[in-house]
Amino acid sequence: MRPLFQVSLLFLSGLGVLHASLLTDLHLRYVKEGMRPFLIASGVILLLLAAAETVSYWRRGRGDGTGEANEDHDGADEDHDGDGHGHDHTSVPRVAWLLLLPALSLLFYAPPALGAYTASREPSKAVKERDHFDPLPTTSPVPLTLTEFTSRVQQDREQGIKGRSVLLTGFVTPGSEGDGWYLTRLILSCCAADAQSVKVRIHGARDLPADTWVSVTGTWHSGGTLGTSSAPVALDARTVTKIARPVNGYTDALPLPTTR
Repeated sequence: MRPLFQVSLLFLSGLGVLHASLLTDLHLRYVKEGMRPFLIASGVILLLLAAAETVSYWRRGRGDGTGEANEDHDGADEDHDGDGHGHDHTSVPRVAWLLLLPALSLLFYAPPALGAYTASREPSKAVKERDHFDPLPTTSPVPLTLTEFTSRVQQDREQGIKGRSVLLTGFVTPGSEGDGWYLTRLILSCCAADAQSVKVRIHGARDLPADTWVSVTGTWHSGGTLGTSSAPVALDARTVTKIARPVNGYTDALPLPTTR
């Protein structure tokens, strides 16, 4: 592989990683916030490797006094001394240039964050079993994460959520065959490859485009037995308000409470 190609690949990869993790928040589309220091370190190492390769190539050129021309001559000699068929094995295979595309994409066109397309193709993440639930605050509506709402609907035997107005935030995931929509959050353990979704079915609200971020207030949509697995994880919406996507959208964070 040509030194110029190696240096270009290392330099662009390092620059792309640093751009995504140090200069912008693009890395939050692909990994958890805790991975940021490791990405920064990786970007720095790639740039140092590119610099070291550049210095090494420059020294080799000065040492033999011929530079690039000598490299081409040596490559030609290898063609004849090797298999004798005159094939140039020192050139970069054309397919190798595709390695530059991921690096360039981080600089000029970063892939979008995961959203409704991913969430619609997997079941909701199973929530942990809980034996105790603290009483809900007197605030109305009560701000809850989607995970907390799910747990209280299907595990809280005291039915503390019954009749209470709650506030949830997430993005819209259309139901199958246009059958309503779900309020959704994607949660990462490490990176986008292990994303899991948590969903709440929304009733009584007009359809919205996929991936629209919204705040929803409403009450539990009755069905089955509240506090057991037969209870649907669903909400009768009273208000739906569009909001901006959070900087770190891969967390099931508490929404900001509304003022009354």
